[in-house]
Amino acid sequence: MIAVGHAAIEGPLMLLILAGAGAVFEVPSVKLGIGLAGGAFLLFLGGQLLAALRKGEVAEGVAETRHPFVTGVVLTAANPYFLIWWATVGMALATDAVNFGVLAFVLFGALHWLCDLVWLEILSVASYKGTEVLGGKLQQAVLLVCGIMLVGFGVMFLRDAWLGLMGTA
Repeated sequence: MIAVGHAAIEGPLMLLILAGAGAVFEVPSVKLGIGLAGGAFLLFLGGQLLAALRKGEVAEGVAETRHPFVTGVVLTAANPYFLIWWATVGMALATDAVNFGVLAFVLFGALHWLCDLVWLEILSVASYKGTEVLGGKLQQAVLLVCGIMLVGFGVMFLRDAWLGLMGTA
């Protein structure tokens, strides 16, 4: 269901980009908005993960509070790397597929989503079985590194947005 939520954002975005909306990603205020919102979201996620580790909540497991579909939608829509990927690599791949015809574009979209489905399933199983497979201490170390990296990426996005705002990027 997380992959379906991801596809609910990604499918329409693919169509919008091919319809010419990809140029929106080149507008400075849009870049700034993605940088600020994305950086803040990454900082928030990293901070939550680090706080949960500090309290020992991660090892115990956190109760599921959202439907997986909603999780897929929120994490996809709020992921600045997702937007950057589609504004660059994804747009080029989708455009190349369209050049071969509508069927090629549909095939590209379906295969891309199947890859997303497999990847998200791997992540889901890994996170669900993390303690069992890695052991508590190694899982906490991995999550600590992930939390620090999320904070680092958040700071990087905010810094780049600030430099863009100041005209020095």
